[in-house]
Amino acid sequence: MIARSGRNKKMNMKIPQPHYRCPLGKLQPQTTDLNAIKEAGWREQHILVVNETDDRLDFIEREIVRRIGERLYGRTHHE
Repeated sequence: MIARSGRNKKMNMKIPQPHYRCPLGKLQPQTTDLNAIKEAGWREQHILVVNETDDRLDFIEREIVRRIGERLYGRTHHE
């Protein structure tokens, strides 16, 4: 507030407050669509990434995925 030429009347000045942008905002991770990456990997490079417990697979397909994984990489440690 600023006093005006000796009078007791005060004047409010409207000064826009600058918005502070934190520089750490640039470092926040972007969310990644993993299914889109998997799909692109299959379409472009013929790389298949599939989880043995994927609900889209039936029992036979899950068993095939499990057996291929075990043949290529051995049994999992939690078994």
